[in-house]
Amino acid sequence: MLKQPDSHHNCSFSLQKLSKNLLTQALSVAIATASVGGMVAISTATQAAVTTADFSGLVQQVTPGVARVNVTKTVSEAELANAQTAELLRQFFGDRVRIPEAQTPAIEHAYGTGFFVTSDGYMLTNHHVVEGADKITVTLNDRTELDAKLIGSDERSDVAVLKVAGNKFPALPIGDSNALKVGEPVLAMGSPFGFDYSASAGIVSAKSRSFSRETSVPFIQTDVALNPGNSGGPLFNQRGQVVGINSRIFSGTGGYMGLSFSIPIDAAMDIYEQLKTTGQVARAYLGIYPQDIDRNLAEAYKLSKPQGALLTRVAPDSPAQKAGLKAGDIVLQYNNVKIIEASDLLNAINRARTNDAFKIQLLRDGKTMMATGSLTSAPSDVQAEGRDNLNNDVRLGLRLRNLTPTEKSEIAKDNKTGVLITAVDPTGLAARSGLMTGDVITNMHQKKITNVTDFSSAISALPKKGVVTIEIIRQGIPAIIGLRIE
Repeated sequence: MLKQPDSHHNCSFSLQKLSKNLLTQALSVAIATASVGGMVAISTATQAAVTTADFSGLVQQVTPGVARVNVTKTVSEAELANAQTAELLRQFFGDRVRIPEAQTPAIEHAYGTGFFVTSDGYMLTNHHVVEGADKITVTLNDRTELDAKLIGSDERSDVAVLKVAGNKFPALPIGDSNALKVGEPVLAMGSPFGFDYSASAGIVSAKSRSFSRETSVPFIQTDVALNPGNSGGPLFNQRGQVVGINSRIFSGTGGYMGLSFSIPIDAAMDIYEQLKTTGQVARAYLGIYPQDIDRNLAEAYKLSKPQGALLTRVAPDSPAQKAGLKAGDIVLQYNNVKIIEASDLLNAINRARTNDAFKIQLLRDGKTMMATGSLTSAPSDVQAEGRDNLNNDVRLGLRLRNLTPTEKSEIAKDNKTGVLITAVDPTGLAARSGLMTGDVITNMHQKKITNVTDFSSAISALPKKGVVTIEIIRQGIPAIIGLRIE
């Protein structure tokens, strides 16, 4: 049996004297540390108070307002093949290979998180949680499961609105995401990997993070541990107010790696009000394509610092063009707010509303100028799918918008009208048939296309199997493409 050595019998001085000496040394070290450079050192207890927060009471308070979102969707054979191909590649470059067998269409079950914003059953979650869902239910903290109706969903902001029947639901208090400070403690709740009502805490790492033009919100970056299943869950401040919707992580493994991103609740509630009222989201539009300025560009444009947003293109008939903006201009300020990088300008426009006035300070040919005008509604940009997914399974995998007046005039000489392809899914039917971003679709299956509504109608009328023709204009040259539907 192990025993602790009785060394005190061989000590040359008493335990009392030892304790006194150690205390004296400890005090000397503390005083010396505190006086170095005239600064006072912070005690370990004080440091812990600064860097940690006790969320135990808050978790009990907000848990009833959080729910697990259960999604059921039909997965087609083509979608299964795409998923299996991705899995095969992951395994091939790992330590094993598995050749997938042919499978028939299957039912897929997925889950995420949502939370109540009103007592009469309105909830918020992520668009990607409920995208393509055939059935949605929510499971409350008392294990009650309720059917949920999708009120509306917006891909660009990744916000979706659900509604469950009933009243007296525990709506969570909404905070002010603009008031968040970098370093402030925050708490997330959700169902990571199916473990319901898991809480994880961290701090705000940064604000106003932008990823691409496909997203329209300035994300809140935190180091809160988020994993698959956390999507759509609330991000709380220390007062128990929702300040964000957990949306995505930055990861090379598919799991948490210290970089998590949440949608600011201010932006999410604006989307919520629009989806609840009209079922769609109207966005302000300036019509510019900005990029960041690096050291070389700053020197070329004779800037003291690499700051501002360089306009690479100005859309025809846009508010920017009407205000006199040109490609090559550098935006220095937008509505008296300094622009450091391109994302600052995009975030300012994304937060604005249709018909809002703008005032831009810009640099052109070494001279500072001012431009003013009013924002308009963004051109429609819709996903090209059948209006009734239950009756038509054709998914082309592309996004479209109506042509601007200038774009229409460019093809009107050939008595053509159409819709512009703005994005193509590389795994979809459109890509496999040769359709590309920038193509103008003028005719679909012998039906003339003048706007996105015509295109949606044409898609809904397509056969479930066979080959149909698509007439396009690519770089001013007409062409006809055969689309095989299987």
